[in-house]
Amino acid sequence: MKDKYTPHESEEGQGLDTAQLGLLEEEFWRWAQHAVRNDVRYSRLRVLLVFLVIRYTGAKLSEVLGMNPRKDLDCSRQVAVFRNGDPAEYGAAVAEDADSLKLVVREVQVSEKLCGGVRSVAEAMESFGGLPESLSMDPGFVRRKFYERASACGFSKEAGGPEMIRRARAMELKQGNVPLAAVQAMLGHSSPNLTSAYVSFSDEEIRLATRRYLEKESGRGTSARNSFYGRVGTIVRGDIQSRVEVVTPEGHNVVSVITNDSLDRLGLYPGVMLVAEVKAPWLIVQRSDSPPVSSAENSMHGTVVRLSSGAVNTEYVIRVSESTELCAVVSSGGAERLGLNEGDPAWVLFSSYAVVLHLD
Repeated sequence: MKDKYTPHESEEGQGLDTAQLGLLEEEFWRWAQHAVRNDVRYSRLRVLLVFLVIRYTGAKLSEVLGMNPRKDLDCSRQVAVFRNGDPAEYGAAVAEDADSLKLVVREVQVSEKLCGGVRSVAEAMESFGGLPESLSMDPGFVRRKFYERASACGFSKEAGGPEMIRRARAMELKQGNVPLAAVQAMLGHSSPNLTSAYVSFSDEEIRLATRRYLEKESGRGTSARNSFYGRVGTIVRGDIQSRVEVVTPEGHNVVSVITNDSLDRLGLYPGVMLVAEVKAPWLIVQRSDSPPVSSAENSMHGTVVRLSSGAVNTEYVIRVSESTELCAVVSSGGAERLGLNEGDPAWVLFSSYAVVLHLD
């Protein structure tokens, strides 16, 4: 018998982590595929589809239940469309008189993982005519099925509720260093808490940052644990190498030094959106009340939110802003000398030569 999942005190309201969401997704698939009667199987596949959309978009249950999967899940463009009007009138209303019905339409970028799941569900529903034209169901019924599947995994039923899965998706995005503005847009927050640092970034630039994360999530990225999505600020070209400064939506400045050949090959210039990546072993962790004196061009102050100690290495996860967490791997001997615990302030340092730049 598995122990019930209980969120860590520091993660209250966060819910399941990525691995646990994966187990829950497997359980939904097993449950849907093992129905004996056709009508039961059809009903379970519809609930599975609702779960997949919430799990990978962080949408509200009410939004998903109002979808027409045939129209609103467009995997050719990798977008999901959510509306707040009457689903029966989507087609004509949006085209002819959207204002009178006060329809609000928002598009959310989705990953290949969701599109792959949608295609698999469509294949499983082929004998029923393919994807349904509506996901309208009793919300209470859907919640009960979510709770049952969470309990089947050994999690508390509350951790598997639609709202908690939505929150877990938000935390997953934030832990992937997706800019806060992109997370808020994806979840459909009507009043994003935007700092002045976000104002200079356009909606298109925020969408590019989201797309980059979704591609990485779907397995087309690199093994680097730390990613900064941002825009090239200044470039100083030297005789052999160039100094490139990347400004993130949260106001972090990340400095990279690359060869002039790489600069020309990437075609970089101020204003270009890109990703700066740093591998976890290349980060240096220091315990200091004041900014440490170091030759490293990049330094960020934060709080240790998680640590995992092993016989050889220790992994620190340090939150340096509301939606940016950095992972550093140090020797366990070094970690013992640092004496850092969860909740302690810490500095993260890394050289400009450790920063790798990527375009889409």
